[in-house]
Amino acid sequence: MQERELKRLVDSTADAAFAIDAHGTIVAWNAAAEAFFGRTAQETLGRACGTILEGADECGPVCSARCGIRHAVKERKPIHAFDLEVATPQGRTWCTVSVLRVEGAPGKEPCSLHVVRPVHVRKKLELLVRDFLIAETALSAEQARTVLASTRSASGQVELTRREHEVLALLASGTKTATIAEQLHISRTTVNNHVQRILKKLGVHSRLEAVRRAEHAGLLRSQRP
Repeated sequence: MQERELKRLVDSTADAAFAIDAHGTIVAWNAAAEAFFGRTAQETLGRACGTILEGADECGPVCSARCGIRHAVKERKPIHAFDLEVATPQGRTWCTVSVLRVEGAPGKEPCSLHVVRPVHVRKKLELLVRDFLIAETALSAEQARTVLASTRSASGQVELTRREHEVLALLASGTKTATIAEQLHISRTTVNNHVQRILKKLGVHSRLEAVRRAEHAGLLRSQRP
């Protein structure tokens, strides 16, 4: 699909919308996106979408060269709508992002169309409820996060293998590398290799960050032992 056809698609919705190619570069940007993000099409076309959105979830930045959404589009997997906090002229603003895969010429990787709808008030209320549960009830911080774990997290699109899920669940329970290796009947080196792949997929730098992001994204709820 050529860029002029992608532009016609993004212009067909009154919501803020933009299209990116297989490399994460913005190739179409509608008037509603100009108003919402405070950036003109001239300012955004040809740039990496992450540098414009500066997207983050409850755990911090998610826009990076290892974007899980772009990987899911490339693999032609369905993508659920997700919540993202983005940079706007009014400050950091929560929105819901819906992603549609757009097929191109045969043999070419697909592009993706992103439709953005503000949900700032709803999201702030959700986070306030979570904080209230932690502060005012007998629920632990972990339990409160589990109760309200967002299925609308961008990190929820991350694809982990069965073994990576097992390693992540053990990390979440505080299990050390040697014990994980013993329980899964693999070497410590293999455990560390799995951990590094998990960190890369989740876009984090430590095991603690990986567990925290996975909990918020709902990746652990059906995997915890």
